[in-house]
Amino acid sequence: MNLEIYIALAANLLLFGGAWAFCVKIKNFSPVDAFWAASIGLTSLYFLLAGGNIDSRKIVAGLLIGIWAARLASHLFKRILKHHPGEDSRYGKLREHWVGRVNIMFLLFFLAQAISAFLLALPFYLVSLDTDTEWSSLHLFGALVASIGLYGEALSDQQMADFKATNHSSEAICKNGLWNYSRHPNYFFESVIWIGIFIFASGSPWGWVSLYAPVAITFLLLKVTGIPPTEASALKRKGSAYREYQRTTSAFIPLPPKK
Repeated sequence: MNLEIYIALAANLLLFGGAWAFCVKIKNFSPVDAFWAASIGLTSLYFLLAGGNIDSRKIVAGLLIGIWAARLASHLFKRILKHHPGEDSRYGKLREHWVGRVNIMFLLFFLAQAISAFLLALPFYLVSLDTDTEWSSLHLFGALVASIGLYGEALSDQQMADFKATNHSSEAICKNGLWNYSRHPNYFFESVIWIGIFIFASGSPWGWVSLYAPVAITFLLLKVTGIPPTEASALKRKGSAYREYQRTTSAFIPLPPKK
């Protein structure tokens, strides 16, 4: 195993150890999400640069993950700063669950995030190992799919931001643009981004093993950290209006709304 692997893993563990200490100091663990996005981007770029022999495919791969990480990390940091000192409800619930051992359990949680960020950057390590500089159809198609995902996610977030800027009621439901066809278009396009990254990586030897990346991201969005807590919070705040939105609007894949 190349030295870059050990350096990247160690750097991620140190970064998240420092992030945990920072969050303990400010008594708010919400920044872990932004650190996670930034770490994936930085680790991926490190793999692409450390591999040497920079070519057009590696430059495009770096742009895709760099744009994703910079946009998502900045978006999350802005949201955290807006609500600080308030803490994300997910982490508030973990505090209640881990009462009496909060700091040590969050340290383990942060270190697990470090490992997940490292694993999600590995597709770019596989791309960096490819000595063939020729573009394949998989590289081209993967770059296209990831680009569509990046645009769709940015558009979704902007449409929601525009809605919140003019609708200050906690009970209002955004149906602007893509939100009229999916209750979570941002999550859908996040999944599309990682599918594109997998396809792009598959154009390089052993890139197909990175299938775990879009599978893990999509599973988390659908079953763990994405839709379930978001919908539970929305139902609590919006009640029957949100239940009607659930009835008429697809949860994930953008589809025409039901009558």
